[in-house]
Amino acid sequence: MIINVHQTIQIHMVKIGGITNSSVFQIGTSGIITPASYLYNTGGFTEPAPTTTQLSNEITEEELGEASFVPL
Repeated sequence: MIINVHQTIQIHMVKIGGITNSSVFQIGTSGIITPASYLYNTGGFTEPAPTTTQLSNEITEEELGEASFVPL
């Protein structure tokens, strides 16, 4: 069976609330979406990253300077 789909899509604004490793953002049609997840240790790390509470206790506001944090 052959199905032809013709679409016209106009997007005026898109707001995405959050992104995770398994997020799918789709506009339009798709025959099949095959899930795929890949994890690579490109930095050669040997232990887990520190938690955010450990980082916030070690870094003072003066050390941060004028860093901008974008809330998600």
